[in-house]
Amino acid sequence: MHIHILGICGTFMGSLAQLAKQLGHQVSGSDANVYPPMSTQLELAGIELIEGFDPQQLQPAPDLIIVGNAMSRGNPCVEYMLDNALAYTSGPQWLGDNILRDQYVLSVSGTHGKTTTSSMLAAILEYAGLQPGFLIGGVPLDFGLSARLSAGSGGYFVVEADEYDSAFFDKRSKFVHYHSNTLIMNNLEFDHGDIFDDLAAIQRQFHHLVRTLPSTGQLIYPANEANLQQVVEQGCWSHTETFREQSNGAQGSGWRYKLLAADGSRFEIIDPNNHSALISWQHSGRHNVLNAIAAVIAASTVGVSLDRACQALSQFVGVKRRMEVIYQDDRVTVYDDFAHHPTAIATTVDGLRAKVGADQVVAIVEPRSATMKMGLHKAVLSEAVAAADRALWYRGPAVNWDLQSVASACTVPAIVCEQIDQLLASTLKQLEGAEKSHVVVMSNGGFEGFHQRLVAALKARA
Repeated sequence: MHIHILGICGTFMGSLAQLAKQLGHQVSGSDANVYPPMSTQLELAGIELIEGFDPQQLQPAPDLIIVGNAMSRGNPCVEYMLDNALAYTSGPQWLGDNILRDQYVLSVSGTHGKTTTSSMLAAILEYAGLQPGFLIGGVPLDFGLSARLSAGSGGYFVVEADEYDSAFFDKRSKFVHYHSNTLIMNNLEFDHGDIFDDLAAIQRQFHHLVRTLPSTGQLIYPANEANLQQVVEQGCWSHTETFREQSNGAQGSGWRYKLLAADGSRFEIIDPNNHSALISWQHSGRHNVLNAIAAVIAASTVGVSLDRACQALSQFVGVKRRMEVIYQDDRVTVYDDFAHHPTAIATTVDGLRAKVGADQVVAIVEPRSATMKMGLHKAVLSEAVAAADRALWYRGPAVNWDLQSVASACTVPAIVCEQIDQLLASTLKQLEGAEKSHVVVMSNGGFEGFHQRLVAALKARA
């Protein structure tokens, strides 16, 4: 079958293309901007890429068009597809019908931590010899690729279950298509203000997901997340497992974790039978501890022991663009992080602070997500960088609200830069005279090449 993908260079659609190619289909696709790293991955997979949306790419007609959710009415290929009654579907629908329907699916949902938790879960299953398939919205460094088909006899598949909509013709969240058997719901906050009116609208989609779980399915979520508890209370027909922090001096029950280092680099996980196992790893932050216990519980639903799961996570490398060290010398370490929501920014900065102690922490933030561009989180943004020593905010052309008010409300010295050159000069100035500095650059996009320019400047002066 010839499958053509509109909007192929996004992480989800590019990963889908590689899965379709692995299934033996002829795969081609187009996007407005065809550029590395996804274009490189696709070309290496033997997938034809076309720049732009000239309808001639649909002549002769492919057997099926998979339409990315960035496509909308008015797009030349979309209009041609509809006018000529060509066969089409959404990416999530195709994934659910053609790959996930016959697998045991372990889905990871939530506002934050989906990519990292999915990567942890896939790494645990791989360590246990289950050879899972996966589709993850990032590149797990333990695997070096974002998607593959399952090779193990159990047919296990880990999927990052995104709440964003499926396509212009299907406004349901992607995750309702995934035929989940084990489902993690990590957390839930308001986000994606471009498609959701309020938190209740997102909770409604999460409950649609819960409704799709079989009675033999497993639902895993943290015990203290009120927004998720409200979802579950709307109705749940599956087994549930919750987890919490171990209370001091108390035996407790259910799944628990206990920090053995304040920065989260060492901790215990305790199962409902009071058996415990240790994780000692290179990562930090309480959010990663929560991601880890959720992944361990999910792995237990397919027979992976607590000891083996914790052994796997003690070796877990991480995920590209999730506190990824992109430069390091004896004075400066630079991290690339995908954080783009106030809570994610806060947990990233807090985790770094716990890890590095009194060293200087410089937080650089590009408000780039659709919700950020709309200014819907501006009231709480200044608090998100409170654990840093200095904050630099980048006001790109898409931000048309008063970012200076956020900087002025910060409890640490903060400035707003409107040009990349200005941001680079300001960053380098903050590093002068500091004995040890940690710079965390937070954006969910390319940041106009800022990462690369900063690294080049630091190398030049080293």
